[in-house]
Amino acid sequence: MVVLAAAFAVWFFVTPSGTSVRYRLADAIITTQHRDYAKYLIGEEGLKERVAAYAQQFKDMGEERDTHEIALPADAPHEDETTATEPLTSIEEVDGKGYHGYLLTVSDPTKIRLVVPAKAGKGEKVPSMVKRTGAIAGVNAGGFADPNWQGNGFQPIGLVITQGKIYYNGLGKNSSTQIVGLDKNGKMIAGHYSIKELMDLGISEAVSFEPRIIVNGKGLIKNHANGWGIAPRTVMGQRADGKIMFLIIDGRQIGYSIGADLYDCQQIMLEHGAVIAANLDGGSSTVLVKEGGELVNKPSSKGEGGRYLPTAFLVFNDPASVDVPNIWAGLTSKDIDPSKW
Repeated sequence: MVVLAAAFAVWFFVTPSGTSVRYRLADAIITTQHRDYAKYLIGEEGLKERVAAYAQQFKDMGEERDTHEIALPADAPHEDETTATEPLTSIEEVDGKGYHGYLLTVSDPTKIRLVVPAKAGKGEKVPSMVKRTGAIAGVNAGGFADPNWQGNGFQPIGLVITQGKIYYNGLGKNSSTQIVGLDKNGKMIAGHYSIKELMDLGISEAVSFEPRIIVNGKGLIKNHANGWGIAPRTVMGQRADGKIMFLIIDGRQIGYSIGADLYDCQQIMLEHGAVIAANLDGGSSTVLVKEGGELVNKPSSKGEGGRYLPTAFLVFNDPASVDVPNIWAGLTSKDIDPSKW
């Protein structure tokens, strides 16, 4: 046993293959609520360097300007019966090595709207948002301040934009951010943009998150080693025909689904025709809900129905008829306490 343990230690800490495994394990830990534990695998300085390297990589991945065009719903042909009766949403299961998930496809991107909680003070679970607003389906969207990983889901990270209006601006002195969303014509926008650029592009629904993983039809993540660890994932993408895809991967559940890295997600989206795709908040926030507030996936969060969140992308037959009050209007930073329940 001593010899085997020594041999394993040499392989794990010295050899290239062992080091690769060690860093993938560290990446998986970094995406959890216990990021600091990764230092036991790669050291405290290694942890700082790893996080900084990913931050720079994600920033660089958002710089290339997207030039994809889509067939707008109004321009799409409706002569044949198949096209005319195509459902607004469809869900298929996806499976891979160590993970199980779902792909929600929305045939008309203009039917998607960003929704926020009904009341100020704390976030709202996505099943509740779907049921309350009469949505057909919904997924979690942007990130949020999460002190001690017990946050109330009320303070978003970065920007929250719905119907072309900025509901929340947490950029501070910065005038730009990594964005994931849709313009007024249903074209997906993802990458690094200034607020002015977003308004000039006719942004309609958006949150701040990163990284963008596909742009102009090509994947930006080279391999699993750069995939930011194994975790539950939520990814948004768009095909050339305009259809929006939301990829939901369950994780942190041994025997069911451990999770996927961003390279896995990128490849799934490319295989399904995505020309642009970007990461949304994942981990214990990952959730897919259908009409009536019914959960489709199995969130890794402790509470039933997922976590309390500040934003969700919801699908409606008539999104313009949905009233979404700005719960952050008139509030200052002193009024928003992410830890207070």
